[in-house]
Amino acid sequence: MRGARNSSRGTDAIASSTRSSVTPCGRSCSATIRCAGVLTQNRPISEVTISPNPLASSVHAPIPQKWRRPVRQRSRLVRRTGPAHSRVEFAHPSEQEFARFLDYYRIRWQYEPVSFPIAWEGTRVAEMFTPDFYLPEHDLYIELTTMKQSLVTPKNRKLRMLRELYPELNVRLLYRKDYQQLLVKAGYGALEVQHLRKEDVGEILISPVELETRVRALGRKISRDYRGQSLVLVGVLKGITFFMADLARQIKVPFVIDYLDLQRFAGAQPHTRVRIARDIDYPIEGRHVLLVEDIINTGLTLDYVLSELRRRQPTSLEVVTLLDRPLRRLVRVPMRYVGFQIPNDYVVGYGLDYRELYRNLPFICTLRPSVLDMPSAPAPLPAS
Repeated sequence: MRGARNSSRGTDAIASSTRSSVTPCGRSCSATIRCAGVLTQNRPISEVTISPNPLASSVHAPIPQKWRRPVRQRSRLVRRTGPAHSRVEFAHPSEQEFARFLDYYRIRWQYEPVSFPIAWEGTRVAEMFTPDFYLPEHDLYIELTTMKQSLVTPKNRKLRMLRELYPELNVRLLYRKDYQQLLVKAGYGALEVQHLRKEDVGEILISPVELETRVRALGRKISRDYRGQSLVLVGVLKGITFFMADLARQIKVPFVIDYLDLQRFAGAQPHTRVRIARDIDYPIEGRHVLLVEDIINTGLTLDYVLSELRRRQPTSLEVVTLLDRPLRRLVRVPMRYVGFQIPNDYVVGYGLDYRELYRNLPFICTLRPSVLDMPSAPAPLPAS
């Protein structure tokens, strides 16, 4: 998904003709039609000769078919085992997530197999367009964009040029909202199990691939920081269940795991509204302790837990949290490792729940207000 693929890859067949260029008037090659004085409003682009000289003759002539020959790209395969979406080097996590979606439905795909010339300077290719995916069984090219719909004008321009130059080509642009609806629909069975309709999901904030990538990076950093030492991982139940399991698999130093559970009281003063309902079993005096949290909001609960653990005199005490919501912060708390910062919205998935539901969603998403307003059990206290 490279918005301006100007020639940089797979150019052996066209020699040096694929370098992006600037016209004598100083505009980029995409504006050359106007610079040459050629009006194309009522003529397809394929009937216009684009001259490198804005003063050159504006004789109209079809672009030769040989100039429009697609250029095959080099393979992006990086490994030969595992699921198809894990074997390819993608340019963006959303592309890998889409490939994962296609694998889920057993749809064969190719990643960026060819580039199509769409602009020329004289006889040289000045601009190319490389669709993200090709589905051979459907003879369909797909271009993804996870940008907001209002920001994709340049990509729409290139697609329009592509369709005029290659009218036989079947190509589709998937906007951000289309992409998210597909992921929600895929849901890997979780939505159906939870009786959550795709229209109840507000927005997918963090995809499964983004979660996997970030947790792996956190595990590497923790392993480097504690090299030659051992750790005690203390998880705060229950939201950390998925995060802690995945994080532990990525940590390469010796560790033991323990848990504590908290009980919250609605309406109580900040210093009395929470207490430890289940304490850790492992002694942490003289040990390096890493507290694992799912989400930090006000910081009040975390501050309480840290004060309780510090009284047991660990050698060090650090915090890793999957999510941080800084807009709700009331007290300053130390966090050495942070997965993602998120907006001030109620989120579910990957261990986070609403009324004990939606923990097993493979992504982290917001819920529509209609879901949050549904009457049933008492609304949960927000995690802090």
